[in-house]
Amino acid sequence: MRRTLTDEARRFIALFDEETDVTATDCLVDDEHDRVVYVLPPGTMGKAIGPGGKHVKRVERKLGRDVELVEGADTAEDFVANALAPAAVYNVTVSENDTTVAYAEVDRDDTGVAIGTGGRNIQLARRLAKRHFDVDEIELT
Repeated sequence: MRRTLTDEARRFIALFDEETDVTATDCLVDDEHDRVVYVLPPGTMGKAIGPGGKHVKRVERKLGRDVELVEGADTAEDFVANALAPAAVYNVTVSENDTTVAYAEVDRDDTGVAIGTGGRNIQLARRLAKRHFDVDEIELT
């Protein structure tokens, strides 16, 4: 699926690549929550974080913003589960009718984590799922 990146997002991806030696596949700049969210190729999360989180901390210092990482996936189901992390997601089912809806079964104790303060985590997961897999909605079950 084709995604459009802003010039700022492209610069942020280049900086992330320089600092971590991992090239992000997507970058969202969330000015409302003062964060930058990178989507990483599957299997590169540990390398991007670095020992003790040193790579991410260095990127955060250079950007002056919080950095969040989401591991990419080959399927919409796996991607939605990754986007909702660190919430414990047991299962994701995607239903395609008039709209495409991902139903995510989240541990009851982690529902608040999946939603986030003011809904910021679920909104981010929805935005990313739309960009990467054309999922219109994510519902927690």
